[in-house]
Amino acid sequence: MLALFCVIPLAGCGIGTGATVAANVVTLTTIHRTVPDAVVSLISGRNCSMVRLDEQKSYCVPKYVPPPPPPYCTQTLGDPECWADPEKLPDHAPQIAEGPYKLTTPAQIASAEGSWP
Repeated sequence: MLALFCVIPLAGCGIGTGATVAANVVTLTTIHRTVPDAVVSLISGRNCSMVRLDEQKSYCVPKYVPPPPPPYCTQTLGDPECWADPEKLPDHAPQIAEGPYKLTTPAQIASAEGSWP
């Protein structure tokens, strides 16, 4: 039994270990994931990385889920008032915030919904 415990540390020694470490260092600095991460990313079609685990995030980036629409907020004499359904407003007052509330260009949509790489 003691002989078995003495042999186990030698399992990490070998010619392939240096090449594996070098490949992981190169891929980690260039594509920000290790070789196994790149393989998992290619198979799953999602961005998976050990770096995300180090940042206390999930291993793979979750699939894109569009956020719920923002509330429709109008300015009153005091504070702004927000409405879940702007169609119920009697005079349809102008909204405080202006601009797009969803992805508008094909590039934005492709980036959000596309797979890796």
